[in-house]
Amino acid sequence: MHPKEIRIVFMGTPDFAVKSLKALVENGYQVVGVITAPDKPAGRGRQLSESAVKKYAIENDLKVLQPEKLKNPDFIAELESLEADLQIVVAFRMLPEIVWNKPPLGTFNLHASLLPQYRGAAPLNWAIMNGETETGVTTFLLSHEIDTGQIIFQEKVSIAGNDTVGDLHDRLMIIGSELVLKTVDALAEGKVQPIDQTQLIENTERIKQAPKIFKEDCRIDWTKSTESVRNLIRGLSPYPTAWTEFVHPEKVEIITAKIYAASRDNSSLPAAPGTIQTDGKKFLKIACPDGWLSINDIQLSGKKQMKIDELLRGFQHIGEWKIKM
Repeated sequence: MHPKEIRIVFMGTPDFAVKSLKALVENGYQVVGVITAPDKPAGRGRQLSESAVKKYAIENDLKVLQPEKLKNPDFIAELESLEADLQIVVAFRMLPEIVWNKPPLGTFNLHASLLPQYRGAAPLNWAIMNGETETGVTTFLLSHEIDTGQIIFQEKVSIAGNDTVGDLHDRLMIIGSELVLKTVDALAEGKVQPIDQTQLIENTERIKQAPKIFKEDCRIDWTKSTESVRNLIRGLSPYPTAWTEFVHPEKVEIITAKIYAASRDNSSLPAAPGTIQTDGKKFLKIACPDGWLSINDIQLSGKKQMKIDELLRGFQHIGEWKIKM
Protein backbone atom coordinates (compact mmCIF):
# COMPACT_ATOMS: atom_id res chain seq x y z
CA MET A 1 0.00 0.00 0.00
CA HIS A 2 1.28 3.49 -0.80
CA PRO A 3 1.99 5.46 2.43
CA LYS A 4 -0.11 8.43 1.30
CA GLU A 5 -3.15 6.19 0.75
CA ILE A 6 -3.42 4.66 4.20
CA ARG A 7 -6.02 6.05 6.59
CA ILE A 8 -4.39 7.34 9.78
CA VAL A 9 -5.89 8.15 13.17
CA PHE A 10 -3.57 10.30 15.27
CA MET A 11 -3.65 10.41 19.09
CA GLY A 12 -1.88 13.07 21.15
CA THR A 13 -2.32 16.05 23.42
CA PRO A 14 0.62 18.47 24.05
CA ASP A 15 2.90 20.57 21.84
CA PHE A 16 5.33 17.67 21.51
CA ALA A 17 2.65 15.75 19.60
CA VAL A 18 1.67 18.68 17.36
CA LYS A 19 4.98 18.56 15.48
CA SER A 20 4.33 14.96 14.38
CA LEU A 21 0.73 15.67 13.41
CA LYS A 22 1.82 18.72 11.46
CA ALA A 23 4.49 16.68 9.64
CA LEU A 24 1.86 14.15 8.57
CA VAL A 25 -0.56 16.81 7.34
CA GLU A 26 2.02 18.95 5.53
CA ASN A 27 3.53 15.92 3.80
CA GLY A 28 0.20 14.80 2.39
CA TYR A 29 -0.62 11.80 4.60
CA GLN A 30 -4.30 10.99 5.05
CA VAL A 31 -5.19 11.83 8.67
CA VAL A 32 -8.86 10.85 8.98
CA GLY A 33 -9.23 11.58 12.68
CA VAL A 34 -7.49 13.05 15.71
CA ILE A 35 -8.03 11.79 19.26
CA THR A 36 -7.04 14.13 22.07
CA ALA A 37 -7.80 14.90 25.72
CA PRO A 38 -11.10 16.52 26.73
CA ASP A 39 -11.04 20.28 27.33
CA LYS A 40 -10.06 21.12 30.91
CA PRO A 41 -10.61 24.16 33.15
CA ALA A 42 -7.51 26.34 33.42
CA GLY A 43 -6.43 29.71 34.77
CA ARG A 44 -8.05 31.89 37.39
CA GLY A 45 -11.36 32.01 35.52
CA ARG A 46 -11.36 28.21 35.18
CA GLN A 47 -12.33 28.55 31.53
CA LEU A 48 -12.12 25.42 29.40
CA SER A 49 -8.76 25.07 27.68
CA GLU A 50 -8.19 23.07 24.50
CA SER A 51 -5.14 20.86 24.02
CA ALA A 52 -2.42 21.98 21.60
CA VAL A 53 -3.28 19.04 19.34
CA LYS A 54 -6.96 19.98 19.25
CA LYS A 55 -6.16 23.58 18.33
CA TYR A 56 -3.97 22.46 15.42
CA ALA A 57 -6.50 19.87 14.26
CA ILE A 58 -9.36 22.39 14.19
CA GLU A 59 -7.23 24.94 12.33
CA ASN A 60 -6.63 22.29 9.67
CA ASP A 61 -10.20 20.98 9.44
CA LEU A 62 -9.39 17.58 10.91
CA LYS A 63 -12.05 15.51 12.64
CA VAL A 64 -11.53 15.60 16.42
CA LEU A 65 -12.70 13.10 19.05
CA GLN A 66 -12.27 13.78 22.79
CA PRO A 67 -13.41 10.73 24.72
CA GLU A 68 -13.57 10.80 28.51
CA LYS A 69 -13.30 7.01 28.58
CA LEU A 70 -11.54 5.07 25.86
CA LYS A 71 -13.72 1.98 26.36
CA ASN A 72 -16.96 3.90 25.92
CA PRO A 73 -19.07 2.04 23.29
CA ASP A 74 -20.05 5.29 21.54
CA PHE A 75 -16.39 6.27 21.17
CA ILE A 76 -15.43 2.79 19.94
CA ALA A 77 -18.20 2.94 17.35
CA GLU A 78 -17.10 6.38 16.18
CA LEU A 79 -13.48 5.24 16.02
CA GLU A 80 -14.49 2.23 13.93
CA SER A 81 -16.37 4.50 11.53
CA LEU A 82 -13.07 6.20 10.65
CA GLU A 83 -11.86 2.89 9.14
CA ALA A 84 -8.24 3.55 10.07
CA ASP A 85 -5.48 1.41 8.59
CA LEU A 86 -2.99 2.70 11.16
CA GLN A 87 -3.05 4.55 14.48
CA ILE A 88 -0.24 6.76 15.75
CA VAL A 89 0.20 7.73 19.40
CA VAL A 90 2.41 10.63 20.52
CA ALA A 91 2.23 11.84 24.13
CA PHE A 92 -1.21 10.44 24.90
CA ARG A 93 -2.61 8.23 27.63
CA MET A 94 -2.46 4.44 27.83
CA LEU A 95 -4.80 2.73 25.37
CA PRO A 96 -6.96 -0.34 26.04
CA GLU A 97 -6.47 -3.30 23.73
CA ILE A 98 -9.87 -2.74 22.11
CA VAL A 99 -8.41 0.53 20.75
CA TRP A 100 -4.78 -0.26 19.93
CA ASN A 101 -5.45 -3.67 18.41
CA LYS A 102 -8.07 -2.45 15.92
CA PRO A 103 -6.29 -1.21 12.73
CA PRO A 104 -4.86 -3.80 10.28
CA LEU A 105 -1.43 -2.12 10.36
CA GLY A 106 -1.57 -1.79 14.14
CA THR A 107 -0.84 1.14 16.43
CA PHE A 108 2.59 2.59 17.03
CA ASN A 109 3.84 5.01 19.66
CA LEU A 110 6.58 7.62 19.54
CA HIS A 111 8.43 7.55 22.87
CA ALA A 112 11.09 10.07 23.89
CA SER A 113 13.79 7.66 25.01
CA LEU A 114 15.87 4.79 23.73
CA LEU A 115 13.67 1.95 24.87
CA PRO A 116 13.82 -0.26 26.87
CA GLN A 117 15.44 2.49 28.96
CA TYR A 118 13.23 5.16 30.52
CA ARG A 119 9.81 3.65 30.14
CA GLY A 120 7.19 5.90 31.67
CA ALA A 121 5.60 9.33 31.62
CA ALA A 122 8.67 11.60 31.96
CA PRO A 123 11.62 10.15 30.00
CA LEU A 124 13.14 13.51 29.03
CA ASN A 125 13.22 14.79 32.60
CA TRP A 126 14.68 11.65 34.12
CA ALA A 127 17.39 11.27 31.47
CA ILE A 128 18.83 14.69 32.35
CA MET A 129 18.17 14.34 36.09
CA ASN A 130 20.19 11.11 36.02
CA GLY A 131 23.06 12.79 34.18
CA GLU A 132 22.75 10.85 30.93
CA THR A 133 24.83 12.01 27.96
CA GLU A 134 22.69 10.28 25.35
CA THR A 135 19.02 9.61 24.73
CA GLY A 136 16.74 9.55 21.69
CA VAL A 137 13.35 8.63 20.32
CA THR A 138 11.78 5.26 19.62
CA THR A 139 8.79 4.13 17.59
CA PHE A 140 7.29 0.85 18.76
CA LEU A 141 4.15 -1.23 18.33
CA LEU A 142 1.76 -1.07 21.24
CA SER A 143 1.20 -4.15 23.40
CA HIS A 144 -0.40 -4.94 26.75
CA GLU A 145 2.31 -3.54 29.05
CA ILE A 146 3.11 0.17 28.74
CA ASP A 147 6.21 1.04 26.66
CA THR A 148 7.20 -2.62 26.22
CA GLY A 149 6.11 -3.31 22.61
CA GLN A 150 8.33 -4.34 19.73
CA ILE A 151 10.67 -1.61 18.52
CA ILE A 152 10.42 -0.37 14.95
CA PHE A 153 13.02 2.43 14.73
CA GLN A 154 15.26 4.45 17.05
CA GLU A 155 17.21 7.68 16.63
CA LYS A 156 19.94 8.66 19.10
CA VAL A 157 20.84 12.20 20.21
CA SER A 158 23.52 13.56 22.52
CA ILE A 159 22.72 15.49 25.69
CA ALA A 160 25.09 18.42 26.19
CA GLY A 161 26.26 19.39 29.65
CA ASN A 162 24.13 22.53 29.75
CA ASP A 163 21.02 21.16 28.05
CA THR A 164 17.75 21.64 29.91
CA VAL A 165 14.70 19.46 29.45
CA GLY A 166 13.26 22.33 27.41
CA ASP A 167 16.22 22.17 25.00
CA LEU A 168 15.95 18.39 24.70
CA HIS A 169 12.17 18.55 24.23
CA ASP A 170 12.49 20.90 21.27
CA ARG A 171 15.19 18.81 19.55
CA LEU A 172 13.44 15.49 20.02
CA MET A 173 10.12 16.96 18.94
CA ILE A 174 11.64 17.59 15.49
CA ILE A 175 13.60 14.35 15.27
CA GLY A 176 10.57 12.42 16.51
CA SER A 177 8.30 13.87 13.82
CA GLU A 178 10.76 12.72 11.16
CA LEU A 179 10.86 9.25 12.71
CA VAL A 180 7.05 9.10 12.65
CA LEU A 181 7.03 9.67 8.88
CA LYS A 182 9.77 7.07 8.39
CA THR A 183 7.77 4.57 10.45
CA VAL A 184 4.52 5.19 8.54
CA ASP A 185 6.30 4.64 5.22
CA ALA A 186 7.94 1.42 6.41
CA LEU A 187 4.70 -0.03 7.81
CA ALA A 188 2.73 0.86 4.69
CA GLU A 189 5.34 -0.74 2.44
CA GLY A 190 5.75 -3.82 4.64
CA LYS A 191 9.41 -3.08 5.31
CA VAL A 192 9.34 -3.38 9.09
CA GLN A 193 11.13 -6.04 11.12
CA PRO A 194 10.20 -5.22 14.73
CA ILE A 195 12.67 -6.08 17.47
CA ASP A 196 11.54 -7.47 20.80
CA GLN A 197 12.81 -5.25 23.62
CA THR A 198 14.13 -8.25 25.54
CA GLN A 199 16.76 -8.63 22.81
CA LEU A 200 18.16 -5.20 23.74
CA ILE A 201 18.55 -5.94 27.44
CA GLU A 202 21.83 -7.35 28.66
CA ASN A 203 21.57 -9.83 31.50
CA THR A 204 23.22 -7.45 33.94
CA GLU A 205 21.69 -4.24 32.63
CA ARG A 206 19.48 -2.18 34.92
CA ILE A 207 16.36 -0.81 33.30
CA LYS A 208 15.87 2.81 34.35
CA GLN A 209 12.31 4.00 34.72
CA ALA A 210 10.75 7.40 34.02
CA PRO A 211 7.71 7.68 36.30
CA LYS A 212 5.45 10.69 36.52
CA ILE A 213 7.07 13.57 38.41
CA PHE A 214 5.39 14.99 41.51
CA LYS A 215 6.07 18.21 43.42
CA GLU A 216 8.22 16.58 46.08
CA ASP A 217 10.44 15.05 43.37
CA CYS A 218 11.30 18.64 42.38
CA ARG A 219 12.49 19.76 45.81
CA ILE A 220 16.24 20.41 45.88
CA ASP A 221 18.25 18.42 48.40
CA TRP A 222 21.30 20.56 49.08
CA THR A 223 23.07 17.67 50.83
CA LYS A 224 23.61 16.08 47.42
CA SER A 225 26.55 16.84 45.12
CA THR A 226 26.71 19.95 42.96
CA GLU A 227 26.42 17.75 39.86
CA SER A 228 23.35 15.96 41.18
CA VAL A 229 21.60 19.21 42.13
CA ARG A 230 22.51 20.87 38.83
CA ASN A 231 21.18 17.88 36.90
CA LEU A 232 17.93 18.09 38.85
CA ILE A 233 17.60 21.77 37.97
CA ARG A 234 18.38 21.15 34.28
CA GLY A 235 16.03 18.18 34.13
CA LEU A 236 13.12 20.21 35.46
CA SER A 237 13.69 23.49 33.59
CA PRO A 238 11.52 25.13 32.46
CA TYR A 239 8.84 22.75 33.74
CA PRO A 240 7.86 21.60 36.32
CA THR A 241 10.91 23.38 37.82
CA ALA A 242 13.17 22.55 40.76
CA TRP A 243 12.40 24.45 43.95
CA THR A 244 13.75 25.27 47.36
CA GLU A 245 12.70 27.35 50.35
CA PHE A 246 14.33 30.39 51.94
CA VAL A 247 13.54 30.98 55.60
CA HIS A 248 14.19 34.15 57.62
CA PRO A 249 15.63 33.20 61.04
CA GLU A 250 13.99 36.10 62.89
CA LYS A 251 10.71 36.66 61.03
CA VAL A 252 9.97 32.91 60.74
CA GLU A 253 8.95 33.70 57.17
CA ILE A 254 9.31 31.19 54.33
CA ILE A 255 9.68 32.03 50.63
CA THR A 256 9.50 29.35 47.96
CA ALA A 257 11.84 29.82 45.02
CA LYS A 258 11.85 28.05 41.66
CA ILE A 259 15.34 27.70 40.22
CA TYR A 260 15.67 27.47 36.45
CA ALA A 261 19.44 27.58 35.97
CA ALA A 262 22.57 27.17 38.07
CA SER A 263 26.28 26.65 37.45
CA ARG A 264 29.14 25.21 39.49
CA ASP A 265 31.33 27.73 41.32
CA ASN A 266 34.21 26.56 43.47
CA SER A 267 35.77 29.96 44.09
CA SER A 268 34.69 29.98 47.75
CA LEU A 269 35.81 27.88 50.69
CA PRO A 270 33.67 24.87 51.63
CA ALA A 271 30.64 25.49 53.82
CA ALA A 272 27.74 23.55 55.30
CA PRO A 273 25.15 22.42 52.71
CA GLY A 274 22.47 25.06 52.21
CA THR A 275 24.72 27.98 53.20
CA ILE A 276 23.97 31.13 51.19
CA GLN A 277 26.66 33.49 49.96
CA THR A 278 25.97 36.70 48.00
CA ASP A 279 27.40 40.14 47.34
CA GLY A 280 23.87 41.54 47.23
CA LYS A 281 24.45 42.75 43.66
CA LYS A 282 25.56 40.20 41.11
CA PHE A 283 25.80 36.69 42.55
CA LEU A 284 24.07 34.30 44.92
CA LYS A 285 25.64 30.94 45.71
CA ILE A 286 24.37 27.99 47.70
CA ALA A 287 26.66 25.37 49.18
CA CYS A 288 26.58 21.62 48.53
CA PRO A 289 28.90 19.10 50.25
CA ASP A 290 31.44 19.24 47.39
CA GLY A 291 31.24 22.90 46.39
CA TRP A 292 28.92 25.75 45.45
CA LEU A 293 26.19 26.34 42.90
CA SER A 294 25.77 29.83 41.54
CA ILE A 295 22.08 30.54 40.97
CA ASN A 296 21.54 32.18 37.57
CA ASP A 297 17.80 32.19 36.96
CA ILE A 298 15.15 32.22 39.71
CA GLN A 299 11.53 32.97 40.53
CA LEU A 300 10.29 33.78 44.02
CA SER A 301 6.69 32.93 44.87
CA GLY A 302 4.38 35.70 43.69
CA LYS A 303 7.11 37.23 41.49
CA LYS A 304 8.17 36.88 37.87
CA GLN A 305 11.10 34.76 36.69
CA MET A 306 14.31 36.83 36.63
CA LYS A 307 18.08 36.73 36.38
CA ILE A 308 19.87 36.74 39.71
CA ASP A 309 21.24 40.30 39.42
CA GLU A 310 17.71 41.56 38.75
CA LEU A 311 16.45 39.73 41.84
CA LEU A 312 19.21 41.11 44.04
CA ARG A 313 18.45 44.68 43.05
CA GLY A 314 15.08 44.32 44.75
CA PHE A 315 15.99 41.79 47.44
CA GLN A 316 19.42 42.81 48.69
CA HIS A 317 18.93 41.31 52.14
CA ILE A 318 18.55 37.73 50.91
CA GLY A 319 21.97 37.00 52.41
CA GLU A 320 20.31 37.18 55.82
CA TRP A 321 18.04 34.28 54.91
CA LYS A 322 18.80 30.58 55.09
CA ILE A 323 17.84 27.54 53.07
CA LYS A 324 15.18 25.44 54.74
CA MET A 325 16.72 21.98 54.88
